[in-house]
Amino acid sequence: MTRPSFTDATELAGAIKSGKLTCVDAMQAALAACAMKDELGAITYVNPEAGLAAAHAMDKEASQHPERFALRPFSGVPTVAKDLGGPFPGLPVTAGSRLFARTGQGADSDLAERFRDAGLCAFGLTTSPEFGFSLTSEPAIGPICRNPLDQGRTAGGSSGGAAAAVAAGIVAIAHATDAGGSIRVPAACCGLVGLKPTRGAVPAGPSFGNHLGGVASELAVTRSVRDTARIFDAVRGRTRGPFADITQSAPKTGKLRIGLLADTGQRYAIEQDRAQAVEAAASFLESRGNELISIRWDEMESAVQASARAFGDIISVNIAHLIDDLELDTRLTETMTQAFIMRGRAMPATVLWSSLNGAVKASRILWEIFDRLDVIVMPMLASVPPPIGSFPTDHSDTQLHLERMTSFAPLAALANISGFPAITLPFGEDAEGLPLPVQLMAPMGEDKLLLQLASALEAEQRWQHRYPIAGFPA
Repeated sequence: MTRPSFTDATELAGAIKSGKLTCVDAMQAALAACAMKDELGAITYVNPEAGLAAAHAMDKEASQHPERFALRPFSGVPTVAKDLGGPFPGLPVTAGSRLFARTGQGADSDLAERFRDAGLCAFGLTTSPEFGFSLTSEPAIGPICRNPLDQGRTAGGSSGGAAAAVAAGIVAIAHATDAGGSIRVPAACCGLVGLKPTRGAVPAGPSFGNHLGGVASELAVTRSVRDTARIFDAVRGRTRGPFADITQSAPKTGKLRIGLLADTGQRYAIEQDRAQAVEAAASFLESRGNELISIRWDEMESAVQASARAFGDIISVNIAHLIDDLELDTRLTETMTQAFIMRGRAMPATVLWSSLNGAVKASRILWEIFDRLDVIVMPMLASVPPPIGSFPTDHSDTQLHLERMTSFAPLAALANISGFPAITLPFGEDAEGLPLPVQLMAPMGEDKLLLQLASALEAEQRWQHRYPIAGFPA
């Protein structure tokens, strides 16, 4: 049975612009929904004063400068930022860790400024695992983030709180980051759209610009492809390093070469219903006049393995450097974080260099595949979102932890390590009513192509949101 679709941030912004509700009305509704749905653990910090001040400012602009207000894509739409990345003023970040106190006003960033310029009004921070080191969002300091579609299951990580907040309708759009699938995995768990942009397409400065050696990207989780396209257009470009600005290719016309990767081998086997959704998405694109070309797992396997290895080594060295540079007390961190710190400190430079060389080779493998393809349709998740507690961090086996993440989302880190853009969206639902996500990947600078194809898949309406957006007029 098809459920009604409960719209998106673009339509909420349209309702505000048309006078159906004010920015303050929308913010008050979001704050009320945040309190009412506290059991989800999606929001870890709320600053209602900051949110209401931003909403009042937007209402004032609507009255005094309506032409400027009308040009903002998300005028007066409430949002939340992730407790990792950014940062956003008024929202002090702790990265899900006891190492940092929730004090001060929170710093600003280029990305936060562009969110404000788009008309978004931030009022809180969403739950993430400690330092983003998990594909679930259950930091020891709490709260445990639950999937609104099945509260016994994870909402994903590390932007799990963001995805839960959007899927539950607390907000219509939320800031998110992606270093190893952290936008796309939660979006896939919760029936949302998540784009990991081309490396260097979105600003991450002044303090976040080379985070994790450039493998991390920032954007949002949304309820529609058009919302993702609009926020991407609003924040991209003029990134001011450390990478050259990315020139976005115009969307392609005519026949496209669609690669299909539905099999990920025995080690990272995909459940049948998820593989069938990938095949169905590829077949749909073929039916629109495109050429479908199958890809063997052995063509991708070495790149996937190299990406997983590079991700594990990079996050280990990064956290070791951060802890030592700031002279932080590691005893305050979770057992798994302590293990990654020790792993990073003990890692010889030659081992890290080998992993970085492997990352370069992985990127080269993808470039050669894209010599004969325009886009690849592939799985996002290997299975249904697992139960809460499936990614414990109270042990020190980092390799086991990394293997569990790769087994859940085998193709997630590939886009981060290579720098290529990738997008996920739901394309159907399983027997339990949970989303069947697919992932599309394209060459660098082809984000618009991904959005174009994702929009076509979304128009099939194989997935409907379960919860309305807070404050949306009846």
